[in-house]
Amino acid sequence: MQKNNFFGFNRLVIKIGSALLINNDSTVNKAWLKSIANEINGLLSNKVEILIVSSGAVAIGCGIIGKKRTLMNLNELQAAAAMGQAQLVIEWQDALKGINVKAAQILLTPDDTENRKRFLNSKNTLQALLKLSVVPIINENDTVATDELRYGDNDRLAARVAQMVMADGLILLSDVDGLYESDPVLNKKAKHMPKIDSVTDDILIMAGSKESNFGSGGMLTKLHAAKIAMHAGCTTIISNGAQDKPISYLMDGGKCSVFKAKESPSIVRKQWLLGFLDTRGTLSLDKGAEEALNQGGSLLPVGLIEVLGNFERGDVVVITDKKGKEIGKGVTIYSSIEASLIRGCRSEAILQKLGYQGKAEIIHRDDMVLF
Repeated sequence: MQKNNFFGFNRLVIKIGSALLINNDSTVNKAWLKSIANEINGLLSNKVEILIVSSGAVAIGCGIIGKKRTLMNLNELQAAAAMGQAQLVIEWQDALKGINVKAAQILLTPDDTENRKRFLNSKNTLQALLKLSVVPIINENDTVATDELRYGDNDRLAARVAQMVMADGLILLSDVDGLYESDPVLNKKAKHMPKIDSVTDDILIMAGSKESNFGSGGMLTKLHAAKIAMHAGCTTIISNGAQDKPISYLMDGGKCSVFKAKESPSIVRKQWLLGFLDTRGTLSLDKGAEEALNQGGSLLPVGLIEVLGNFERGDVVVITDKKGKEIGKGVTIYSSIEASLIRGCRSEAILQKLGYQGKAEIIHRDDMVLF
Protein backbone atom coordinates (compact mmCIF):
# COMPACT_ATOMS: atom_id res chain seq x y z
CA MET A 1 0.00 0.00 0.00
CA GLN A 2 1.77 3.11 -1.24
CA LYS A 3 0.91 6.38 0.42
CA ASN A 4 1.56 8.44 -2.71
CA ASN A 5 -1.16 6.49 -4.52
CA PHE A 6 -3.78 7.53 -1.99
CA PHE A 7 -4.47 11.23 -2.45
CA GLY A 8 -1.31 12.16 -0.52
CA PHE A 9 -3.15 12.23 2.82
CA ASN A 10 -1.03 12.78 5.94
CA ARG A 11 -3.76 12.69 8.59
CA LEU A 12 -6.91 10.74 7.81
CA VAL A 13 -10.24 10.35 9.61
CA ILE A 14 -12.15 7.20 8.63
CA LYS A 15 -15.81 6.98 9.58
CA ILE A 16 -17.24 3.45 9.80
CA GLY A 17 -20.99 3.11 9.39
CA SER A 18 -23.07 0.68 11.43
CA ALA A 19 -24.27 -1.16 8.33
CA LEU A 20 -20.68 -2.29 7.66
CA LEU A 21 -19.70 -3.20 11.19
CA ILE A 22 -22.88 -4.83 12.49
CA ASN A 23 -24.44 -8.08 11.28
CA ASN A 24 -28.20 -8.54 10.98
CA ASP A 25 -28.24 -10.21 14.40
CA SER A 26 -26.60 -7.10 15.99
CA THR A 27 -23.23 -8.84 16.44
CA VAL A 28 -19.96 -7.42 15.15
CA ASN A 29 -18.77 -8.47 11.70
CA LYS A 30 -15.38 -9.69 12.90
CA ALA A 31 -14.14 -10.68 9.43
CA TRP A 32 -14.75 -7.20 8.03
CA LEU A 33 -13.26 -5.58 11.13
CA LYS A 34 -10.10 -7.67 10.77
CA SER A 35 -9.88 -6.65 7.11
CA ILE A 36 -10.14 -2.91 7.83
CA ALA A 37 -7.61 -3.30 10.66
CA ASN A 38 -5.10 -4.70 8.17
CA GLU A 39 -5.83 -1.77 5.85
CA ILE A 40 -5.26 0.67 8.71
CA ASN A 41 -1.95 -1.02 9.39
CA GLY A 42 -0.95 -0.46 5.76
CA LEU A 43 -1.73 3.24 6.04
CA LEU A 44 0.17 3.55 9.31
CA SER A 45 3.16 1.84 7.71
CA ASN A 46 3.16 4.60 5.12
CA LYS A 47 3.21 7.31 7.82
CA VAL A 48 -0.45 8.25 7.51
CA GLU A 49 -1.95 9.17 10.89
CA ILE A 50 -5.33 7.50 11.42
CA LEU A 51 -8.38 8.39 13.51
CA ILE A 52 -11.46 6.14 13.46
CA VAL A 53 -15.01 7.36 14.04
CA SER A 54 -16.95 4.17 14.62
CA SER A 55 -20.70 3.73 14.80
CA GLY A 56 -22.32 0.60 16.17
CA ALA A 57 -22.60 1.01 19.94
CA VAL A 58 -26.38 1.37 20.08
CA ALA A 59 -26.92 -1.47 17.59
CA ILE A 60 -24.70 -3.80 19.62
CA GLY A 61 -26.41 -2.75 22.84
CA CYS A 62 -29.85 -3.42 21.39
CA GLY A 63 -28.67 -6.92 20.52
CA ILE A 64 -27.39 -7.46 24.06
CA ILE A 65 -30.67 -6.26 25.55
CA GLY A 66 -32.69 -8.23 22.99
CA LYS A 67 -34.99 -5.39 21.98
CA LYS A 68 -35.47 -3.55 18.70
CA ARG A 69 -34.19 0.02 18.56
CA THR A 70 -37.55 1.33 17.33
CA LEU A 71 -39.26 -0.03 20.44
CA MET A 72 -36.89 1.63 22.94
CA ASN A 73 -37.28 4.99 24.66
CA LEU A 74 -34.43 7.49 25.11
CA ASN A 75 -33.28 6.13 28.47
CA GLU A 76 -33.24 2.58 27.14
CA LEU A 77 -31.28 3.68 24.06
CA GLN A 78 -28.73 5.40 26.29
CA ALA A 79 -28.44 2.22 28.35
CA ALA A 80 -27.97 0.26 25.12
CA ALA A 81 -25.26 2.71 24.06
CA ALA A 82 -23.43 2.22 27.36
CA MET A 83 -23.50 -1.55 27.00
CA GLY A 84 -22.70 -1.57 23.32
CA GLN A 85 -19.87 0.96 23.54
CA ALA A 86 -17.94 -1.26 25.94
CA GLN A 87 -18.20 -4.20 23.53
CA LEU A 88 -17.46 -2.01 20.50
CA VAL A 89 -14.15 -0.81 21.93
CA ILE A 90 -13.15 -4.33 22.95
CA GLU A 91 -13.76 -5.49 19.37
CA TRP A 92 -11.63 -2.65 17.96
CA GLN A 93 -8.86 -3.24 20.49
CA ASP A 94 -8.77 -6.94 19.67
CA ALA A 95 -8.68 -6.30 15.92
CA LEU A 96 -5.88 -3.72 16.18
CA LYS A 97 -3.96 -5.74 18.76
CA GLY A 98 -3.62 -8.42 16.12
CA ILE A 99 -1.49 -6.02 14.06
CA ASN A 100 0.37 -4.61 17.10
CA VAL A 101 -1.48 -1.29 17.04
CA LYS A 102 -2.71 0.34 20.24
CA ALA A 103 -6.20 1.85 20.42
CA ALA A 104 -7.87 4.38 22.72
CA GLN A 105 -11.52 5.26 23.28
CA ILE A 106 -12.70 8.86 22.86
CA LEU A 107 -16.35 9.80 23.46
CA LEU A 108 -17.44 13.27 22.35
CA THR A 109 -20.49 15.52 22.63
CA PRO A 110 -21.08 18.74 20.64
CA ASP A 111 -19.74 20.77 23.57
CA ASP A 112 -16.36 19.12 23.01
CA THR A 113 -16.09 20.62 19.52
CA GLU A 114 -18.11 23.83 19.90
CA ASN A 115 -16.88 25.09 23.30
CA ARG A 116 -13.41 26.71 22.97
CA LYS A 117 -11.88 25.24 26.13
CA ARG A 118 -13.25 21.76 25.60
CA PHE A 119 -12.28 21.95 21.92
CA LEU A 120 -8.67 22.58 22.95
CA ASN A 121 -8.74 19.80 25.53
CA SER A 122 -10.14 17.31 23.01
CA LYS A 123 -7.72 18.45 20.32
CA ASN A 124 -4.71 18.15 22.64
CA THR A 125 -5.76 14.65 23.73
CA LEU A 126 -6.19 13.45 20.15
CA GLN A 127 -2.87 14.94 19.09
CA ALA A 128 -1.14 13.31 22.07
CA LEU A 129 -2.56 9.93 21.06
CA LEU A 130 -1.38 10.38 17.46
CA LYS A 131 2.07 11.35 18.70
CA LEU A 132 2.14 8.11 20.70
CA SER A 133 1.14 6.15 17.56
CA VAL A 134 -2.20 5.22 19.13
CA VAL A 135 -5.34 5.01 16.97
CA PRO A 136 -8.28 6.87 18.58
CA ILE A 137 -11.62 5.08 18.31
CA ILE A 138 -14.15 7.91 18.47
CA ASN A 139 -17.89 7.86 18.94
CA GLU A 140 -20.60 10.19 20.14
CA ASN A 141 -21.25 9.93 23.87
CA ASP A 142 -24.79 8.63 23.43
CA THR A 143 -25.05 7.76 27.11
CA VAL A 144 -25.35 11.45 28.06
CA ALA A 145 -26.34 13.18 24.80
CA THR A 146 -29.98 14.07 24.22
CA ASP A 147 -31.90 14.96 21.08
CA GLU A 148 -31.50 18.63 21.95
CA LEU A 149 -27.71 18.44 22.25
CA ARG A 150 -26.13 15.84 20.00
CA TYR A 151 -24.46 15.50 16.63
CA GLY A 152 -27.26 13.23 15.49
CA ASP A 153 -25.03 11.17 13.22
CA ASN A 154 -21.39 10.15 13.05
CA ASP A 155 -20.89 11.72 9.63
CA ARG A 156 -21.04 15.19 11.15
CA LEU A 157 -19.03 14.04 14.16
CA ALA A 158 -16.31 12.74 11.81
CA ALA A 159 -16.22 16.08 9.98
CA ARG A 160 -15.86 17.96 13.27
CA VAL A 161 -13.05 15.64 14.34
CA ALA A 162 -11.30 16.22 11.00
CA GLN A 163 -11.69 19.96 11.53
CA MET A 164 -10.40 19.70 15.11
CA VAL A 165 -7.19 17.80 14.28
CA MET A 166 -6.60 19.59 10.95
CA ALA A 167 -6.88 16.34 9.00
CA ASP A 168 -6.41 16.61 5.26
CA GLY A 169 -8.56 13.55 4.49
CA LEU A 170 -11.97 12.23 5.59
CA ILE A 171 -13.41 8.94 4.33
CA LEU A 172 -17.07 8.16 5.01
CA LEU A 173 -17.52 4.40 4.63
CA SER A 174 -21.10 3.19 4.62
CA ASP A 175 -23.48 1.21 2.40
CA VAL A 176 -23.55 3.77 -0.43
CA ASP A 177 -20.87 4.38 -3.07
CA GLY A 178 -21.26 8.12 -3.37
CA LEU A 179 -23.63 10.78 -4.64
CA TYR A 180 -26.04 10.29 -7.52
CA GLU A 181 -28.05 12.96 -9.34
CA SER A 182 -31.16 11.12 -8.17
CA ASP A 183 -31.97 8.15 -5.95
CA PRO A 184 -30.38 5.09 -7.67
CA VAL A 185 -32.86 2.80 -5.92
CA LEU A 186 -35.77 4.53 -7.64
CA ASN A 187 -33.94 5.45 -10.83
CA LYS A 188 -31.66 2.71 -12.18
CA LYS A 189 -30.23 5.18 -14.72
CA ALA A 190 -29.27 7.75 -12.10
CA LYS A 191 -25.89 9.29 -12.88
CA HIS A 192 -23.11 8.81 -10.34
CA MET A 193 -21.07 11.93 -9.48
CA PRO A 194 -17.37 11.03 -8.95
CA LYS A 195 -16.13 14.57 -8.26
CA ILE A 196 -17.86 17.49 -6.53
CA ASP A 197 -16.16 20.88 -6.26
CA SER A 198 -18.52 22.40 -3.69
CA VAL A 199 -21.62 21.43 -1.73
CA THR A 200 -24.21 23.83 -3.16
CA ASP A 201 -27.97 23.92 -2.56
CA ASP A 202 -28.43 22.09 -5.87
CA ILE A 203 -26.11 19.33 -4.65
CA LEU A 204 -28.00 19.04 -1.37
CA ILE A 205 -31.29 18.67 -3.25
CA MET A 206 -29.87 15.59 -4.98
CA ALA A 207 -29.51 13.81 -1.64
CA GLY A 208 -32.31 11.41 -0.81
CA SER A 209 -33.55 10.54 2.66
CA LYS A 210 -32.81 6.81 2.48
CA GLU A 211 -31.45 5.40 5.72
CA SER A 212 -29.82 2.04 6.37
CA ASN A 213 -31.20 -0.56 8.74
CA PHE A 214 -28.78 0.37 11.50
CA GLY A 215 -27.47 3.86 10.73
CA SER A 216 -28.97 7.23 11.63
CA GLY A 217 -27.66 9.21 8.67
CA GLY A 218 -28.46 9.18 4.97
CA MET A 219 -26.78 10.92 2.05
CA LEU A 220 -27.88 14.37 3.23
CA THR A 221 -25.89 14.03 6.46
CA LYS A 222 -22.85 12.94 4.45
CA LEU A 223 -23.09 16.02 2.25
CA HIS A 224 -23.33 18.28 5.28
CA ALA A 225 -20.26 16.53 6.70
CA ALA A 226 -18.38 17.00 3.42
CA LYS A 227 -19.26 20.70 3.47
CA ILE A 228 -17.89 21.11 7.00
CA ALA A 229 -14.72 19.23 6.14
CA MET A 230 -14.10 21.07 2.85
CA HIS A 231 -14.38 24.43 4.62
CA ALA A 232 -11.67 23.18 6.97
CA GLY A 233 -9.37 22.24 4.07
CA CYS A 234 -10.15 18.52 4.29
CA THR A 235 -10.93 16.44 1.20
CA THR A 236 -13.87 14.07 1.73
CA ILE A 237 -14.54 10.71 0.08
CA ILE A 238 -17.88 8.91 0.25
CA SER A 239 -17.63 5.22 -0.61
CA ASN A 240 -19.30 1.86 -0.13
CA GLY A 241 -17.18 0.02 2.41
CA ALA A 242 -18.78 -3.39 1.97
CA GLN A 243 -15.73 -4.71 0.09
CA ASP A 244 -13.30 -6.96 1.93
CA LYS A 245 -10.60 -4.30 1.50
CA PRO A 246 -12.40 -0.95 1.26
CA ILE A 247 -9.26 1.21 1.39
CA SER A 248 -7.46 -0.82 -1.27
CA TYR A 249 -10.65 -0.65 -3.33
CA LEU A 250 -10.45 3.15 -3.27
CA MET A 251 -6.74 3.16 -4.02
CA ASP A 252 -7.39 0.97 -7.07
CA GLY A 253 -9.86 3.53 -8.42
CA GLY A 254 -13.03 2.11 -6.89
CA LYS A 255 -16.34 3.88 -7.24
CA CYS A 256 -16.74 6.82 -4.90
CA SER A 257 -17.52 10.53 -4.73
CA VAL A 258 -14.62 12.87 -3.96
CA PHE A 259 -15.20 16.33 -2.49
CA LYS A 260 -11.83 17.99 -3.09
CA ALA A 261 -10.82 20.77 -0.69
CA LYS A 262 -9.39 23.81 -2.44
CA GLU A 263 -6.88 24.66 0.30
CA SER A 264 -4.91 22.73 2.93
CA PRO A 265 -6.08 22.71 6.57
CA SER A 266 -3.11 24.88 7.54
CA ILE A 267 -3.90 27.55 4.94
CA VAL A 268 -7.59 27.57 5.88
CA ARG A 269 -6.67 27.95 9.56
CA LYS A 270 -4.37 30.87 8.84
CA GLN A 271 -6.95 32.55 6.60
CA TRP A 272 -9.47 32.29 9.43
CA LEU A 273 -7.01 33.85 11.86
CA LEU A 274 -6.21 36.68 9.46
CA GLY A 275 -9.88 37.62 9.28
CA PHE A 276 -10.62 37.17 12.99
CA LEU A 277 -11.51 40.54 14.54
CA ASP A 278 -12.65 39.71 18.08
CA THR A 279 -9.18 39.42 19.64
CA ARG A 280 -9.05 39.38 23.45
CA GLY A 281 -5.51 40.41 24.33
CA THR A 282 -1.95 41.06 23.26
CA LEU A 283 1.33 39.22 23.71
CA SER A 284 4.54 41.23 23.22
CA LEU A 285 7.75 39.40 22.29
CA ASP A 286 11.45 40.04 22.47
CA LYS A 287 13.66 40.02 19.38
CA GLY A 288 14.72 36.39 19.82
CA ALA A 289 11.13 35.14 19.96
CA GLU A 290 10.21 37.18 16.90
CA GLU A 291 13.06 35.63 14.95
CA ALA A 292 12.03 32.16 16.09
CA LEU A 293 8.48 32.73 14.82
CA ASN A 294 9.78 33.92 11.46
CA GLN A 295 11.72 30.67 11.19
CA GLY A 296 8.57 28.61 11.75
CA GLY A 297 8.78 28.10 15.50
CA SER A 298 6.05 28.24 18.17
CA LEU A 299 5.74 31.02 20.74
CA LEU A 300 7.48 29.96 23.96
CA PRO A 301 7.14 31.64 27.36
CA VAL A 302 10.84 32.60 27.47
CA GLY A 303 10.36 35.14 24.68
CA LEU A 304 7.29 36.79 26.18
CA ILE A 305 7.92 40.25 27.66
CA GLU A 306 4.37 41.59 28.24
CA VAL A 307 0.80 40.30 28.56
CA LEU A 308 -2.10 42.69 27.97
CA GLY A 309 -5.84 42.12 28.20
CA ASN A 310 -8.05 39.54 29.87
CA PHE A 311 -8.31 36.32 27.88
CA GLU A 312 -8.93 32.62 28.38
CA ARG A 313 -7.51 29.47 26.81
CA GLY A 314 -8.67 29.19 23.21
CA ASP A 315 -9.04 32.94 22.65
CA VAL A 316 -7.39 34.67 19.71
CA VAL A 317 -4.76 37.25 20.71
CA VAL A 318 -2.60 39.73 18.85
CA ILE A 319 1.17 39.18 18.73
CA THR A 320 3.44 42.25 18.71
CA ASP A 321 7.17 42.93 18.70
CA LYS A 322 8.80 44.72 21.63
CA LYS A 323 7.98 48.12 20.07
CA GLY A 324 4.26 47.31 19.90
CA LYS A 325 4.06 46.64 16.17
CA GLU A 326 1.52 43.92 15.33
CA ILE A 327 3.26 40.96 13.70
CA GLY A 328 0.60 38.25 13.91
CA LYS A 329 -2.35 36.57 15.62
CA GLY A 330 -2.77 33.23 17.32
CA VAL A 331 -4.90 30.98 19.49
CA THR A 332 -3.48 30.98 23.00
CA ILE A 333 -3.05 27.79 24.99
CA TYR A 334 -2.92 29.74 28.28
CA SER A 335 -5.14 32.34 29.92
CA SER A 336 -3.84 35.87 30.52
CA ILE A 337 -3.25 35.07 34.20
CA GLU A 338 -1.27 31.93 33.37
CA ALA A 339 0.67 33.67 30.59
CA SER A 340 1.67 36.44 33.01
CA LEU A 341 2.92 33.88 35.54
CA ILE A 342 5.17 32.08 33.04
CA ARG A 343 6.29 35.20 31.15
CA GLY A 344 10.05 35.04 30.46
CA CYS A 345 10.36 31.50 31.85
CA ARG A 346 11.92 28.52 30.18
CA SER A 347 9.51 25.68 29.48
CA GLU A 348 10.98 23.49 32.22
CA ALA A 349 9.99 26.13 34.80
CA ILE A 350 6.26 26.00 33.93
CA LEU A 351 5.53 23.35 36.56
CA GLN A 352 7.05 25.46 39.32
CA LYS A 353 5.23 28.63 38.24
CA LEU A 354 1.77 27.16 37.64
CA GLY A 355 1.75 24.14 39.93
CA TYR A 356 1.10 21.82 36.98
CA GLN A 357 3.01 20.86 33.85
CA GLY A 358 1.37 22.75 31.00
CA LYS A 359 2.26 22.92 27.33
CA ALA A 360 5.76 24.03 26.39
CA GLU A 361 4.41 26.71 24.05
CA ILE A 362 1.96 29.56 24.58
CA ILE A 363 0.85 29.52 20.92
CA HIS A 364 1.62 26.57 18.66
CA ARG A 365 2.85 27.38 15.17
CA ASP A 366 -0.18 25.61 13.65
CA ASP A 367 -2.48 28.04 15.47
CA MET A 368 -0.65 31.21 14.42
CA VAL A 369 -0.48 33.50 11.42
CA LEU A 370 2.21 36.14 10.85
CA PHE A 371 1.64 39.36 8.92
